[in-house]
Amino acid sequence: MRTFLFFAFALFAAFLQAQDSTSTLTAKGLPAMRRVGHIAVYEKYDALAPVLQQNNDTTYVINFWATWCKPCIEEMPYFEQLHQNYANKKVKVILVSLDFSRQLESKLLPFIADRKLQPEVIALTDSKYNEWIDKISPEWSGAIPITIVRKGNERRLVLEEMPDYESLESIVKHFINL
Repeated sequence: MRTFLFFAFALFAAFLQAQDSTSTLTAKGLPAMRRVGHIAVYEKYDALAPVLQQNNDTTYVINFWATWCKPCIEEMPYFEQLHQNYANKKVKVILVSLDFSRQLESKLLPFIADRKLQPEVIALTDSKYNEWIDKISPEWSGAIPITIVRKGNERRLVLEEMPDYESLESIVKHFINL
């Protein structure tokens, strides 16, 4: 019996040691988030949802994008500038990459490094788009880029490329003044 308990303990210890130390688990023991480099990667939308639905006095600017999306890349400097200009205010820019899981290390991480992106970048690799797009907004077709600006229970969707920095800043200023 003692040998069995020792073997079971050793097996359990080996299992724990083999676990990725940068992963968190859901109540069901499924990975909620893991890290690839410094990027938080959410494999399921439901694990990411609490991050996107924080309800406090901060204005959240959440942009869904991908490295392969030309309009997304064209508007990226606006989010970088917003992050810099509002660093001392209660404004948080979150860039949600929809890049493919297999390309996070080969495309996303180099993209972030090359452009020295400062806003928080997270990745959502949940390929069951039809199950989670409507949870973000029934108005959203799934096309990117899309930007959500929210504070408390108020939110605004921009379902197309941001035309310029001034347009983005105007939306954010409205939310700051709520």
